[in-house]
Amino acid sequence: MANKSEGQKKQEALSYQKKNYFETASAAERKAMFEYAEGYKAFLDAGKTEREACAEAVKLAEDKGFTRYELGDALKKGDKKYFVNRDKSVVVFRIGEKDLEEDGIRLIASHIDAPRIDVKQNPLYEDGNMCFLKTHYYGGIKKYQWTAIPLALHGAVILKDGTRVEIRVGEDAGDPVFCINDLLPHLGREQMSGPASKIIDGEQLNVLVGGLPYADDEVKEKVKLTVLSILNEKYGMCEEDFLSAELSAVPAFLARDLGFDRALIGAYGHDDRVCAYPALTAVLDNESVHTVMAMLVDKEEIGSEGTTGMQCKVYEDLMEEVCLAFGANFRKVRQKSKCLSSDVTAAYDPNFAGVYEKMNSALVSCGTCMNKFTGSGGKGASNDASAEFVGEIRRMFASENVVWQTAELGKVDAGGGGTVAKYIANLNIDTVDLGVPVLSMHAPYEAISKADLYSTYLAFLAFMK
Repeated sequence: MANKSEGQKKQEALSYQKKNYFETASAAERKAMFEYAEGYKAFLDAGKTEREACAEAVKLAEDKGFTRYELGDALKKGDKKYFVNRDKSVVVFRIGEKDLEEDGIRLIASHIDAPRIDVKQNPLYEDGNMCFLKTHYYGGIKKYQWTAIPLALHGAVILKDGTRVEIRVGEDAGDPVFCINDLLPHLGREQMSGPASKIIDGEQLNVLVGGLPYADDEVKEKVKLTVLSILNEKYGMCEEDFLSAELSAVPAFLARDLGFDRALIGAYGHDDRVCAYPALTAVLDNESVHTVMAMLVDKEEIGSEGTTGMQCKVYEDLMEEVCLAFGANFRKVRQKSKCLSSDVTAAYDPNFAGVYEKMNSALVSCGTCMNKFTGSGGKGASNDASAEFVGEIRRMFASENVVWQTAELGKVDAGGGGTVAKYIANLNIDTVDLGVPVLSMHAPYEAISKADLYSTYLAFLAFMK
């Protein structure tokens, strides 16, 4: 190869260019990427709702020697603990050797809820010799994407006597599945003439759950009675028990390798379990001198509200309890703490290039992606991280050779989105967004790169080191 000219050398030294992680990775790193992805796929398949993801996270934590913590419990240096909030969110943490007031806490915050179709409280009805469940969609979705695909029903029902019954139907090979009907194209001329947001109305997202009439001529709603009889036989339910149920229709797809080369993963729920899993495993695998926490929270898709969302005081309470256990001033600890708000970002898709500004878009397989700010329009509703904190994270990643990139969520004024970052920053904790680029975000079937997944895991390890 010819010697590089002075200009080429200077250009190489001074210019910034994103790197494809697959191209720069060693054979050992590629092997590690693919092996790590297998654990992630298993996590996705086991946890399609926040309840299930929480339970699976607890299982993985216990396998690594972590034990349950309740507010007020004694703590000592070296402790490995997890805190469960109402079975829908979990915080996994290690107590480090460093002084909390001097060093703070290294936080990673992700969410484990995902867009889906929730069953209404009085949902069951019969029409046209079929039985349906009425629903209310959860999170930002394109409603038409959820029709004519196989769905599974997941959730919990609290029976009259207070017993909690878990329901998960549609995942095993022998299970029935469910679906939301769509209109045939032969009669869909008017439907297809309107905007995409009107192709399917929210009240048309009714899940088909039965079609067999009960064998009794004296019964009026025979198909509905058949469904109720099955629910009663299998779960002890009567119709009134829907009033205290949390049931969701989710895609009945397994996480699968995507593409001839298996470089990608197609699945439901990458947003945001593709960040939650690396956050969790980084804490489980890490033996840092710092006190570290992975917060896997609920309700981000609807504004981080309620008792299990990031805006709930319980997460602040937990951090304060850790400080109290060591006689540390919580205000000082917050000021010294650092957080990676780990949520997904939009991956550049050449099929829809018009909504992206490519220089500032996340490219698939170029590593985990930092979003200095999110929000919409003029950075509205955004945490805009400081240059100093971004510089500090840069140095952390450089010291551990982490492959990473930066991006915005599409063109200015094209749209936008938010994360939990601003709620943590409001506690006077330096925070920046970092996560995996996703294709087809919020669709029933999303895609990510194994390189970006593994890069995010390595980034978290570097952050905690």
